[in-house]
Amino acid sequence: MAGLRKEDVQTSQVAEELGVSPRRIQQLYGAYLQACAEKREDEWTPGRSGGGHNLTIPEEVTALWRKMLTVKPAASYSFVASESDRRCHFIVDRATVRRWALRQEVGHSLDPKPERASVRRWQCESVGALWQLDVTTHRWFGEDRESLPLFDMVDDCSRVITGARLYPRECLLAYLDFLSRAFDEYGIPLALYVDYHSFFFTRLPDLLTYLGETLRYLDVSFKYAPTPEAKGKIERLHQFWQKRLPSYFAAEKIDRLAAANPPLRDLRLHHNENEFHREIGMPPHQAWRQAKKEKRFVLRPRPATPWWPYLWSVRNPIKVSIDGIVLVGDQRVNVRLPYGTRLIRCEHPDGSFTLLANDLGSGGKPIVVRRYEASAPTWRI
Repeated sequence: MAGLRKEDVQTSQVAEELGVSPRRIQQLYGAYLQACAEKREDEWTPGRSGGGHNLTIPEEVTALWRKMLTVKPAASYSFVASESDRRCHFIVDRATVRRWALRQEVGHSLDPKPERASVRRWQCESVGALWQLDVTTHRWFGEDRESLPLFDMVDDCSRVITGARLYPRECLLAYLDFLSRAFDEYGIPLALYVDYHSFFFTRLPDLLTYLGETLRYLDVSFKYAPTPEAKGKIERLHQFWQKRLPSYFAAEKIDRLAAANPPLRDLRLHHNENEFHREIGMPPHQAWRQAKKEKRFVLRPRPATPWWPYLWSVRNPIKVSIDGIVLVGDQRVNVRLPYGTRLIRCEHPDGSFTLLANDLGSGGKPIVVRRYEASAPTWRI
């Protein structure tokens, strides 16, 4: 490097002598000049490049790589490197995976890099100030299978993925199930960043949707994104899953929702804890912990209320008929109560029903009249 600085040698000569590319020499030279500017050229040493070129790779790891790279669609090199860490505790650079794949003739072309936005999107200062929520539909189990919705949610500040789950369809019960799981796991945010879907927005002034009324009980409000580009973080998260999940499900021969969601949760947690996020310069959970340490944390704990399981249900007022019958799902059941008795029928995401004598907000504890478990497998997974 000192010779390059004095112009005693050329970049091509140094590259040939060291057995690396001229581009790598230019990178090292730039780092050397930076050290010279800081008057520490005598202490400067080159950093690592690319990955372990002579790394000894265990057989279980190469077997995993071959499985993930030979399915259709093939897994990306970054996803293969991530799975090596998660499943085999073998940390490796994606460049090493790519070189191995090319040598083994199981490599594939790299996806073109997306064009960067000309303006960096804003982000919240505190964890829990805003969670972005959206749903994307994709053929997760193969091109010959039906498209299914994936519910996504991410903390705007730390980029922690607070929820990712597949459902048979986008419906109110799915939203209730999805949000209750996320709030149970992480706490209650201040606001959700959503689009103008009918689940969130009504054109009548001062009128909330059912989901909006449910969240108001927890003091959670909606903020509306005017365009898809305005919620770039959640849109990029959709692309993240669309690139990873189809190849993962193909490699593991997963073709059912019931089998898909447990590993999806494992992938989400591993990404949050271990994968470096380019935009924030650290893994998401590290940013989460750092924000908490710096008092930039506005998440609230889940309230200790007996109404919690009924809050996340579809509640409808009903009356007992003259013969003591009420409708529960598609069945007529005899509750043996006086004619005209008012009840609240709660339909839960697991397919069960509860009949209450009082409603949310009436004060006191919920008074359970009857409980009906799901008699057959339901939509919930």
